[in-house]
Amino acid sequence: MGGHGAWQGHVIVCGLPGVGLRIVEQLALSGVPAVVVDDHPPPPLAQLIARWRVPLVAGPTRAEETLTSAGLAGAIAVLCVQDDDLAALESALLVRRLRADVRVVAQLTNPAVGRAIKEAGVAVLDVAGLSAPSVVEACLRAGVQEMTLSGERFLAARTTAPRDATLRTLYGALAPVAVVPPVGDVQVCPGRDTRVRAGDEVTLIGTPAELAAASVIDDPERVRVSRRSPGVFGLAGQARWVRQLRDLALSLARAADRRLAIALGALLTVLVITTLVLRFTYRYAGPGHRITLIDAMYFTVETVTTVGYGDFSFKSEPDWLIVYAILLMMTGALFVAVFFALVTNMLVSRRIEESLGVRKITGLRGHVLVIGLGTVGLRVVRQLRDAGRDVVVVEMNEHNRHLGQLRVLGVPVIVADATLPEVLASAQLAVASAVAVLTSDDLANLETGLAVRDQLGDRWGSTPVVLRIFDPRLAHSVRETFGFHDVRSTAALAAPWFVGAALGLDVLSTFYAGDELLLVARLTVTPGGGLHGLAMHELAARTRVLALRRAADRSVLEHPPRRSDRFEPADEAYLIGPYDELLTVLRRDRPSPGVADDPAGSTSR
Repeated sequence: MGGHGAWQGHVIVCGLPGVGLRIVEQLALSGVPAVVVDDHPPPPLAQLIARWRVPLVAGPTRAEETLTSAGLAGAIAVLCVQDDDLAALESALLVRRLRADVRVVAQLTNPAVGRAIKEAGVAVLDVAGLSAPSVVEACLRAGVQEMTLSGERFLAARTTAPRDATLRTLYGALAPVAVVPPVGDVQVCPGRDTRVRAGDEVTLIGTPAELAAASVIDDPERVRVSRRSPGVFGLAGQARWVRQLRDLALSLARAADRRLAIALGALLTVLVITTLVLRFTYRYAGPGHRITLIDAMYFTVETVTTVGYGDFSFKSEPDWLIVYAILLMMTGALFVAVFFALVTNMLVSRRIEESLGVRKITGLRGHVLVIGLGTVGLRVVRQLRDAGRDVVVVEMNEHNRHLGQLRVLGVPVIVADATLPEVLASAQLAVASAVAVLTSDDLANLETGLAVRDQLGDRWGSTPVVLRIFDPRLAHSVRETFGFHDVRSTAALAAPWFVGAALGLDVLSTFYAGDELLLVARLTVTPGGGLHGLAMHELAARTRVLALRRAADRSVLEHPPRRSDRFEPADEAYLIGPYDELLTVLRRDRPSPGVADDPAGSTSR
């Protein structure tokens, strides 16, 4: 294709499959020019981006000639989002060597490598880390997602409108960011004078104290999904130990087969009968002296186990009792040997099942079932564990590299096909509190989700089932056709972070309001830019300023700012809205070369 002078002011995306496609799509929808570089672009994806009028350079992403052909000299940012960490690392370092002034963002899953490459001026983002909180929140149904704005803790909390009224009447000065009616479209960033009906779901953002004062949450400290609280988790840890002991006992009881029960019953029968025989017939210290019941029990066990301490003896007893003792020693030793052999067999079998990942999960109640152990699944499991929840994982690949990590954490893993009813039953689906289906295959996720729906039966409507679907259009169809409420695309969740980082928008958090994906981002006002002197209410209707830190006084965070307040140079503004609206605000503040300005700026797309 064209040389380095063909494009100016564009974003280079290295790596098309996965999150790369979603990044290109969002750049195209937002009017930001992009050029794609991929070693071997899949033909269907190549045709798709061609329809978006996005140029494609086929060639090694780690070659200087390829990047030059993609117009590196005129690019404003380069996103290295290859699926392979090594390829992304090499591309990022090459770009940084060729151009020291361009923004470089790399997708890396290895935290150690990520920390090292940051020293070279490369921004590092992890798709699994960015998308996992939304999955965890949907599983827990806490209704609250935590975020930090300029060092201060804020919460995005969902609540249900108790009656027909305006948002101002119900929630005062709290910032409403979305209203989701039972039927109809989501209202994003509605005004405080917007009327809502009883039963509408309202999402508000505020400090924990503000939300508690408005009775949106019960207690300012009640939600700590991403942090450990020593007091709360100390009690949770004790409860977990109790559950583990109970589960062990139940597991052993379930593992015991009929042969073990028969052997144990026979042994107990012999012990009871012999104890009674000795209690009433054994003469101790001469005629008329009988041993106590405790002594009789002790002598019986001593005889059966063939210990023979010498404190009791059958030497002076009647012949029939001596013959009885001989038979007792033989049969008792046999029963004891059989019993311990069966116990040993049970324990060894259970240990083998654990090592192979097929242990039956018993005694669990209210756990979260995670199906699929990729990087996203592993991150979700860790965050659920940090939140104090029990987790069971089902993974089809017995050679999955993450299995060892979960076993170190003590998380039960079943290596099997999760679409099979017996596998879901062994994972205790019937008493699970939530299910997250997170494999990397859309068809497998849909098939598994439908199997879960069938097995849940009457609990389908009350049990959260989070389904990972890559394609947004398929996700919408699955939601509408099959009734899955929580359908998540990890690529769609992560793509705005990459786009924002490329264009200078610092994305802080993402969450869903109904079907609408909302972003919380930080923007520093450019001196002489399009936001300089603009009043807050003049922003796009679907965008809201949550907080403002003035350049003149960085010690104060204005929350919420007044509608009449105006942006000043170097102010830090914390915004919320759909990603395309925030990108419009960003482009209005500092238009990129080669990108047409948006003179209106205040109209929604």
